[in-house]
Amino acid sequence: MQRDAYELTTSTDKAESVRAFEDAVYGLATHRPNTGAALQATLRADPDHVAAHALKGFANLVLARSELSPNATAALADARKALAKRNGGTEDERILVHALEAAEAGSFVQAIDRLDAGFADKPATFLPFKLSHSLRFMLGDSDGMLAAGTRAVKHLSPSNPGAGFIFGCLAFSLEEKGRYDEALSAGYRAVDLQPDDSWGLHAVSHVFEMRGQTQDGIDWLESSRTEWTRCNNFSFHMAWHLALLHLERGDHDRVLQIYDDEVRPQQTDDFRDMANAVSLLWRLNQVGVHVGSRWKDLAEIARTRSRDTTLIFAALHNLTALIAVGDRDGASDLVDAIENKASGTGDQSRVAAEIGVPMARMLAGLGTPADRQVLDRMMINLPKVGGSNAQRDFFVLALAQAIGSNGDSAGVSHIGQLRRHLKVEDRLFRSIQETAVMSLSA
Repeated sequence: MQRDAYELTTSTDKAESVRAFEDAVYGLATHRPNTGAALQATLRADPDHVAAHALKGFANLVLARSELSPNATAALADARKALAKRNGGTEDERILVHALEAAEAGSFVQAIDRLDAGFADKPATFLPFKLSHSLRFMLGDSDGMLAAGTRAVKHLSPSNPGAGFIFGCLAFSLEEKGRYDEALSAGYRAVDLQPDDSWGLHAVSHVFEMRGQTQDGIDWLESSRTEWTRCNNFSFHMAWHLALLHLERGDHDRVLQIYDDEVRPQQTDDFRDMANAVSLLWRLNQVGVHVGSRWKDLAEIARTRSRDTTLIFAALHNLTALIAVGDRDGASDLVDAIENKASGTGDQSRVAAEIGVPMARMLAGLGTPADRQVLDRMMINLPKVGGSNAQRDFFVLALAQAIGSNGDSAGVSHIGQLRRHLKVEDRLFRSIQETAVMSLSA
């Protein structure tokens, strides 16, 4: 047995494999583009590295693309075979595979439960902690993220190289609960302990954005450019935050420049990249900025996913891109797919029923008075769609815009009151309110 630097016990007897897997875990923590290569190196050195197969399976699942589901299934099969060859492996390995089984079957909730229970006596073991944090993020489980982060910090050993990354996750969890002073403290500590912790940098930028400290946020992101620009496509997301801060300042030319150079420098189809781009262009459109042909590539990608409801968060962003270019057929197909998803089983079917269907109908202009009557319930359930408060704010704004376009200024004001619990009022929401009042008087 081997206990790696991040305190995970594995059954490998290959030193080269141990080092390569530590590189892969570090890459996961830092959002580095070489993480996949490190995972491949691990399996070349030890084809039966159980944890590497498990991580590969999780990596395919969190990308939330229907065509990658077979890859996750294959990784699970490989992990099971590796366990058998290792006479059942270590307890840590068995827990990881057990959790992957639940996730591959469609239940991230059950996967999280298995990770939490399996590592209850050592919650600061970094890989399972990070995996559960990532799954909770996709489920919008801020309470769970905070509880797990708090437990992990209490059990940190001074020698744990994952300490900075764990504090970064705690900082993000605190920010999502509106505990901004504590989030800043944890975020600063994360970056002090581990300057490569882009998630900690990211958490601090969230605080500045939510508080309306626009210049502080810009300064923070610009001063840490050398760190976050080394990331994989997470750098696109960091740039998205920077663009939002400039949007609040009204510097639309700078926003478009950031969009072209840093938010959308490549026409990728990763759902996170799509979410960045779609939500930013939508905001620009709302304030009257002409974005040229920038919707075109987003709509082309969305058309290829007009039946993909693997992740409702992604499907709703794809729907927005189709609506933006007037693709009624594609939008109708995706609304139908979300409605069909709602009749199924599993985590995302529940999300589709509670959030996806009414939100999709509102975005597509198919909303009825009955849909608007469940507004409060939609706002309460909205975290279940996943992502961060900052990302979900797009849906809040889109709801307000859809309701306001019918002249329901009271409904928009009500959304504004609920929104203030998460974010200070900004110029975009005020613009939506003004438009609603104008629609009412027209």
